[in-house]
Amino acid sequence: MKLSVRKLFAFACLFSAVVFNGCSSPSQGPVFSDNPKPRMDTRPSAGGSKTRPPQDVAVARFRIGETVIVDFSGSPIVIEPLEGPITEDGNITLPLIGPVTAAGLTAGELQNEIYTNYVPKYYVRLTVTIKSGDRVYYVGGEVKGAGRELYVGDTTVTKAIQSAGGLTDFANHGRVWLTRATTGQRIRVNYDKALEDPSKDPPVYPDDQVNVEKRLF
Repeated sequence: MKLSVRKLFAFACLFSAVVFNGCSSPSQGPVFSDNPKPRMDTRPSAGGSKTRPPQDVAVARFRIGETVIVDFSGSPIVIEPLEGPITEDGNITLPLIGPVTAAGLTAGELQNEIYTNYVPKYYVRLTVTIKSGDRVYYVGGEVKGAGRELYVGDTTVTKAIQSAGGLTDFANHGRVWLTRATTGQRIRVNYDKALEDPSKDPPVYPDDQVNVEKRLF
């Protein structure tokens, strides 16, 4: 009888240990399975703020000399809008906060930069809206309508010439020059070949110049 009681006691202890371990292990499970999840979610957002996506290169960015229009709203105090060119140091100057770098930024980036300089240091609520003045490029030489053309989106050398009325009868089709506003680089373009092969028709950006030479005979 004593032996049976001991066996029962030992069996009860063993059963209790099994039950205890079985109940305690699930409580530890989430500690390991749940912790990695926030890391997986936060890493891309943190990395995204530091690394620009490749397509961001094609986004229009402000350049020196371009006109920037800054509108303010949402504040109980009336703030007059600002309009002016980006100076040679790449800045625009705003009330209270002074110079703010604009060259090289997109409209959205400049908007955020201005907002964080004003709120909450000077205003509790404020909405900043950034606009640019007319973006243009220039077409000259042997075209029918030489002058300034409005930049409304992606364009190329041949499209720019067509927007200027096309070539004159005296145009040298093989000596069309594209001059980059940002670097001063001159790119020679053959108009006829560019029409046939889009890879030979370089893009035109705001403030670039396209010039068509006159043929000698």
